[in-house]
Amino acid sequence: MRSELVYSAGLKIENRFLLATTVMQAVRKLHVTSTRTEDTANNVFAEVARGRYSDVELPEIVPPPVIDALMISPAA
Repeated sequence: MRSELVYSAGLKIENRFLLATTVMQAVRKLHVTSTRTEDTANNVFAEVARGRYSDVELPEIVPPPVIDALMISPAA
């Protein structure tokens, strides 16, 4: 059952890592302690498949800082 939910949600958010991040954040916000976490995750996947939470975008990619050339000193 959950694999079908993941597949249908993956059609809305194609990037798997972005989908996982979005679902995890939504589960953390929507989870009620008296319910099972699995049920909350299933509900979030179903909501993503319906089109909610799908307006997410990839964060801007920041290039890593430049690494200076290694300074190797000769052995004394």
